Amino acid sequence: MLVATRFQRDTAVIARDAHRFDARVDEAWWVARGPNGGYLAAIVLRALTEAVADANRAPRSLTIHFVTPPEAGSISITTCTERQGRSLTTCTARVEQGDRLIALGVSAFSLPRPGPEFCDLVRPEVADPSSIRAEAVPAEAPAIAHRWDTRWAIGERPWTGAPSPAAIAGGWIRLEEPQAFDAPVLAAVTDAWIPPVFSRAPQPMVVPTVDLTVHFRAGVPHPAMADDDFLLAVFRTNVSAGGFLEEDGEVWAPDGTLLAQSRQLAAILPLG
Repeated sequence: MLVATRFQRDTAVIARDAHRFDARVDEAWWVARGPNGGYLAAIVLRALTEAVADANRAPRSLTIHFVTPPEAGSISITTCTERQGRSLTTCTARVEQGDRLIALGVSAFSLPRPGPEFCDLVRPEVADPSSIRAEAVPAEAPAIAHRWDTRWAIGERPWTGAPSPAAIAGGWIRLEEPQAFDAPVLAAVTDAWIPPVFSRAPQPMVVPTVDLTVHFRAGVPHPAMADDDFLLAVFRTNVSAGGFLEEDGEVWAPDGTLLAQSRQLAAILPLG
């Protein structure tokens, strides 16, 4: 009997019918002011995948707008197939907790399509994860820090000296329990790393996600990856203005295959 990992249990959805799903938000994935956005995105993607109900139509794009943080406990997800074409299905999702709107989602699922293939992006050259020591999670770290095994390899660590001249951060990452790197895991990874702006900011802050878009660029699970492998993730922030910042991400397989790209808009709030 296959035993689910914590991530699979905590992102599971239960179908009430073909387009309505129930799920639970667990405090184990909490950040400063509620659940991590990537964790919620993984739950929504599971509901949308079940609503599409076609294993041949893989998720290609997912956008979530986060309206308000939910409390720990039950949420409901209502999906709608806005259009189903010969190869592309467009779906939306509405996430609610009681009478509160929590998030809105839009996704595209598609069959494989012919076309030119190239990738001008280059995977960062970093040391192998086996050569990077795993560090203990600080006592003051949010709960989500315990859900991931991370090996810092890119950028300056935040608040360890003078602010870095560039907001870039990343390294190797995998879940606390080995499992296949499917699309919900990729969605979660795109919001799982310490925000790169922390390395450039002169003082601590929180940066809750306003919207998150993930583009899935390769089939998953990647055939060259084992369940206990690491992904390489790198994130950059180039603009911070008017109380908001953008964050761009890349998620790579160890063999250099680009698995996902992400962009999010986050608000900048004082800590406390």
